[in-house]
Amino acid sequence: MPKSAAAVPARARRKTATSAAPRTRRTVKPAETPVTPEIPAESVATVAVAAVTYPSHQEIAALAYNYWEARGYQGGSPEEDWLRAERELNSR
Repeated sequence: MPKSAAAVPARARRKTATSAAPRTRRTVKPAETPVTPEIPAESVATVAVAAVTYPSHQEIAALAYNYWEARGYQGGSPEEDWLRAERELNSR
């Protein structure tokens, strides 16, 4: 029984004279690494120090405690005191 083109699997039909020829590899040159300008170390250190000037946990806690102390150790909210201390220290 002869096989028709539709009955032959797609893999078998793909092979043609052009695809049987050996493939040649193309060489690709690696991209050049971009040159970055030299930045003085003093500039980098100054920027890094200026960006990390947040109040410490202890500073915030001490100021929040002072707010509670100023109220006579009564009333208020510890969370509100903490947020108020944070705002004040961050604005400095």
